[in-house]
Amino acid sequence: MAQKFIITAAGYLRLGEVNMHKDLLQAGDVCLGGGLYRFDYINAKILLDGVSYDFGRPRWHLLEEDAVTLKVPAMYKGLSLVYEYHNHYDDDYVVAQHLKVEYV
Repeated sequence: MAQKFIITAAGYLRLGEVNMHKDLLQAGDVCLGGGLYRFDYINAKILLDGVSYDFGRPRWHLLEEDAVTLKVPAMYKGLSLVYEYHNHYDDDYVVAQHLKVEYV
């Protein structure tokens, strides 16, 4: 079991401690990728990184293109979401700078 996340085409961010990313899916979901997450309580962040073996790297751009609001569980309100690329080519993806975020 590991702390994994997915994003869906409907704009849901799902996090959980599961074996497989597909375990986070609900009926009718279309997954746009996922990875791993960890909390950085000192800096008030949820750090996202990695790639789902089931669905690949998160395709944030598909949510941006469709102007989809990212729906995040309300318990995470106050924590910024940052996807870390861990390479020298891509800047970290600060979610709120690219997508509207709604806490549900």
